[in-house]
Amino acid sequence: MPWASDYKRKVTTADQALRCVQSGMRVYIHPGCAEPEALVEALMRRALYLHGVEIVHIMTMGCAPYVSAEMDGHFRHNAMFIGANVRAAVNEGRADYTPVHLSEIEQLFESGAMPIDVALIEVSPPDPHGFCGFGVGVDTTLTAARCARHVVAQVNDFMPRTYGDSFIHVSDIDAVVESSRPLCELKKPVVTDMHVAIARNVAGLIEDEAVLQTGIGGIPDAVLPFLSDRRDLGIHSELVSDGVIDLIEQGVITGARKNFKPRKIIVGFALGTRRLFEFVDNNPSFEFHPTAYTNDPVFIARNDNMVAINSALQVDLTGQVCSDSIGTQFYSGIGGQVDFLRGASRSRNGKAIIALPATAKNGSLSRIVPILTPGAGVVTSRGLVRYVVTEHGVAYLHGKTMRERAQALIQIADPKFRRGLQDYCESCNLKRPAGMTVSA
Repeated sequence: MPWASDYKRKVTTADQALRCVQSGMRVYIHPGCAEPEALVEALMRRALYLHGVEIVHIMTMGCAPYVSAEMDGHFRHNAMFIGANVRAAVNEGRADYTPVHLSEIEQLFESGAMPIDVALIEVSPPDPHGFCGFGVGVDTTLTAARCARHVVAQVNDFMPRTYGDSFIHVSDIDAVVESSRPLCELKKPVVTDMHVAIARNVAGLIEDEAVLQTGIGGIPDAVLPFLSDRRDLGIHSELVSDGVIDLIEQGVITGARKNFKPRKIIVGFALGTRRLFEFVDNNPSFEFHPTAYTNDPVFIARNDNMVAINSALQVDLTGQVCSDSIGTQFYSGIGGQVDFLRGASRSRNGKAIIALPATAKNGSLSRIVPILTPGAGVVTSRGLVRYVVTEHGVAYLHGKTMRERAQALIQIADPKFRRGLQDYCESCNLKRPAGMTVSA
């Protein structure tokens, strides 16, 4: 093994490895459940020696001490997708948010528009050929590592070995910090009766041999159990969570009828628990790829019967979808929503779905609104939206007039808000046609 001596030479402590980070640099951190926590901790210990360091990543599952108030001036985070651990800092002005489609993040690294000085990654131990695996998170990290001037790897024997375009050779790593600690986990979301009601309506749109984009949260977790009687489902998604395991073991998800990458579950990263990490380990059914690949609408559209299920915070009566902010308060990000809605819309027999609860704040606010809250961002335009689903039904909007859209959306709003929505339509010439009634 000619690489072994090179690997041994690169092994060092986390504190020693992080000396490569200098003031004014941009540091990329491996996101999701693959966050290299030992390296992040060492970076914090170096904080007093650093000024003006920019930290970039999409959502991480671990802690984010670099956004605390006492780190002001030392670090500034730039979120390309806002997670719960940095949300307050972004909205308080202590961190930044860059809205960008998930499929296009890697172009920023490759083009030099967002050059990476140091990439902090977490990988599996090297195989007999000297390749370490990105395990549960290829996402934007493989490309970031390829573009970075300096790569520091936390080599963790808890990291599973996964297949696909998911490897980096020891020769492409500058410093190795060996570790043996459990990966960050995503707690299973609580599935409520409301989630189940929405899921039942979503599941009614999914037929045998459909190819699914699965997400995280109560609605996706509630949808999957409703699919146990389907046949030969497939997956092409930016991510998977624990919910897919049961359907795979039941023989429901086989990918046997997929016309693009048959029998393969195509994903960019896995967000879940140790059960999921162990399930993907050395499992040839899974192919992990960079999100520039998984989220490319052209590749997504090559799947016949593609079903993309995405969430939203608000939908207005013309079909505009807000999913990254609550008014002027940023909440998450663009992510892969538009990537997959575009791909599913172009797929043969594809379905692009926005699923959301009809209300917020314990039923006191309608999420189907006359106009979006001032400051809210439109992630999915009215021209792209197809299906909108709540616990009260399904509205199909494609090819519909503004008036037809408004009336369809009113029918799936919470009943106690329908009259108010209809009154708005009456006031702005979106009134229902003669003879059409609104259910109470």
